[in-house]
Amino acid sequence: MNKAKTYIEQLQQLIQRVLETQLPQIEKAGALIASSLLRQGYLYTFGTGHSHMMAEELFYRAGGLARVYPILEDALMLHNGAVKSTDMERLEGYAELILNRYPCCENDCLLIASNSGRNQVIIEMVFAAHKKGMKVIALTNRTHSESQASRHSSGKKLYELADVVLDNQGCVGDASLFLPEINRSIGATSTSLGALLLQATVIAAVEQLLEQNYQPELFASSNLDGGDAINQQLLSIYQPLIKPL
Repeated sequence: MNKAKTYIEQLQQLIQRVLETQLPQIEKAGALIASSLLRQGYLYTFGTGHSHMMAEELFYRAGGLARVYPILEDALMLHNGAVKSTDMERLEGYAELILNRYPCCENDCLLIASNSGRNQVIIEMVFAAHKKGMKVIALTNRTHSESQASRHSSGKKLYELADVVLDNQGCVGDASLFLPEINRSIGATSTSLGALLLQATVIAAVEQLLEQNYQPELFASSNLDGGDAINQQLLSIYQPLIKPL
């Protein structure tokens, strides 16, 4: 259990680094979300590969915002072919085709999750969102991204293009625990720290909305008595509008 304990301790250290370095960015990201909701806009979320889990992290969640619209593109997720998803996220010209299928506009904002922030679809999703007038929040790993070249023809990476950047404080390659016995690293951290950053960002958005006397629409846990009744009121409004619901 020593190595498992070391990994948990590493996560604790990363959480402390997030606390020390990311609060201003969390507030800025929260302000973008709050601004969209005040204008009756939506928070769209997107990620490829394992980062698609971050697109789902804020969706239909206990204590979560109702107006969250995840962009879940099967070809970029793992369940229909993990290797294929890697190939597809490197395809130029794909991102705008995806975003154009959604009714997003300048009142909305888009959260894009990518640990490396270097692949073609991620980069072009920023361009496509900005073309629609949307603000973009990036969730990425600056240490990793800065160490690698962009795969996009522009030479740009996600952290260089987004309006606000949340840095998960991870290491190069994401796997944080080096094992000399096999000369490899294990124990990815991007999911744990990414979820923390996103939940903190929603809390910042809700806090800012309340300061402006705006009552945010929030889902309750469907596994608490009374939760279904609260959620049904919101679902009656948003199920026709948010397709994944």
